[in-house]
Amino acid sequence: MATDRLISPTTRVPEEEQANWALRPTNIDEYVGQRDLIEKLVIAIRASKARNEPMEHVLLHGPPGLGKTTLAHVIAKEMGSQLVMTSGPALSKGTDLVAALTRLQARDVLFIDEIHRLPIAVEEFVYPAMEDYRIDVTVDSGLSARTVQIRCKPFTLIGATTRAGLLSSPLRSRFGIAHHLRYYGVAELLTILRRSSDLLGLADVEPEALRSIADRSRGTPRIANRLLRRVRDFAQVKAEGHVSARVVDSALKLEGVDALGLDELDRSYLKTIGTTYRGGPVGLETVAATMNEDAGTIEDVVEPYLLQIGFLARTRRGRALTKGGCEHVGVPFRGEPAVTELFGEGTV
Repeated sequence: MATDRLISPTTRVPEEEQANWALRPTNIDEYVGQRDLIEKLVIAIRASKARNEPMEHVLLHGPPGLGKTTLAHVIAKEMGSQLVMTSGPALSKGTDLVAALTRLQARDVLFIDEIHRLPIAVEEFVYPAMEDYRIDVTVDSGLSARTVQIRCKPFTLIGATTRAGLLSSPLRSRFGIAHHLRYYGVAELLTILRRSSDLLGLADVEPEALRSIADRSRGTPRIANRLLRRVRDFAQVKAEGHVSARVVDSALKLEGVDALGLDELDRSYLKTIGTTYRGGPVGLETVAATMNEDAGTIEDVVEPYLLQIGFLARTRRGRALTKGGCEHVGVPFRGEPAVTELFGEGTV
């Protein structure tokens, strides 16, 4: 499956999630990257603690693997409170949310992952809880129907989503702090990898090796730590625990990950457009059918990174390889798509 790829930004198995927890920062000083967000959070946490109030509700959105769940734990730790975790799909009816909210103590943190998947009926319960710390529950029906108010302790809601555009405007407007998490730079990934190497007990690691891992990590800390663990295993068996750039190359070649962080699915996608369709433009559904892959998987899993590194362009007529993408595949470049193809008529 494409979602089981080594360079997938999502957690693949529960065992990997447990391994991730061992490498995650536990306080805000250890958190690397997202400097603007961290500065806002530090100010909000200190001000809230000084007033002995819960922190403002926080919405974190961005690609998977960038640290949204980790930030929720860090915020709860810094506030000296407990964290209750759930997800949008798990809250299928209003009573599920009531059960979660009534367990909270004052200043606790409720973390809802995939908050864009909250059912509309549950979302209606969220509004008064976020604003007035109360839950309006309708009892009975028909002429005997009545509304019962249940008070909940003042709390902080942290919502995480990879699809911020699917959030309703009323829900989005109720968050005091909303921030888009960006991809990490190589220098930030190197800092994370050095810390993870120490936690994993890797003593014999060359700086060039960590740089090579960072270059293939697609700007995502979760992928960086996953690649580091695979390199550690390879080095332990094949190189007596010594991690060099050559060991990294051999370990990740075995996993099908090249120097740019592309795997076999990425390369197959580029080759399909480059050879079968002469570099494009070609429709997504057509490419997916040719590759025998799901179009949604390609759009959500494969294309974002290829767009980020400039190998792919989304034109009005479909997908097309850029000059860099053509050179990587080894096919002739047919010229940049016209402006009207990229943006549509009447936009320039």
